[in-house]
Amino acid sequence: MPDFRAFCRPSEREPAEIRLSADESHHLVNVNRAHVGDTVVAFDGAGTEWICELVSDAKAGAALKVRFSQKIKPLPYEITLGQALPKGPSMDAIVRKATELGAKRIVPLESERTQVHLDGERQDKKIEKWQTAALEAAKQCGNAWLPEILPIEHASDFMEKSRGYDLKLIASLQPGAKSLKSVLSTYRATTGKAPQRVLWLIGPEGDFTPAEMSQSKSTGFEPIGLGPLVLRCETAAVYALSVLSYELQNPS
Repeated sequence: MPDFRAFCRPSEREPAEIRLSADESHHLVNVNRAHVGDTVVAFDGAGTEWICELVSDAKAGAALKVRFSQKIKPLPYEITLGQALPKGPSMDAIVRKATELGAKRIVPLESERTQVHLDGERQDKKIEKWQTAALEAAKQCGNAWLPEILPIEHASDFMEKSRGYDLKLIASLQPGAKSLKSVLSTYRATTGKAPQRVLWLIGPEGDFTPAEMSQSKSTGFEPIGLGPLVLRCETAAVYALSVLSYELQNPS
């Protein structure tokens, strides 16, 4: 059985003991049914893990005795997912899968065809919910790095200011979209290396509008096709992150 995992942000750099929050204690003791003496991997979401022993199973403040700590290296590449907001609970699932696939950050976007519009307190609550979804996924898959979830932005504004990436991609249903393999091959042939910082935009139901696709081209995005079938946006996000992660892990 895999070790139990718990999230924490200790105040000390090298703690001898870690006291979990009430929420994390409840999840560890009540939900996962950890017992005193069990091994628990505590992590801070920024690459540090503490291998611990559960010494107190208090449901409001479980205590962990630290055996040793370790630093987990980040992936040798960074993927930023710019995701146009879908309807319903689909964004929660996208955040979970993006965490499992090692996305560095997630940018929720409002586009011309987005039917979900959030502002103020509603936006804050949604971002908090997505952060919780990312944490749950990180615990389950053993990811020591939590993705950064940025505030919601308008897609057009985000395109205009998106700089500092080696490669910028946008999923496209339009004729003339390229394959990911061909774009990566061209990049490697031109630079002599694989891209390290990649941005990928995924549209909402109905895709980005022609005007948004035109803007993406003028701001340096490569249109990428995701096969012959029309995918739901949550399927497109998982597909895109999966194939890109595979190609970046296995450059040839």
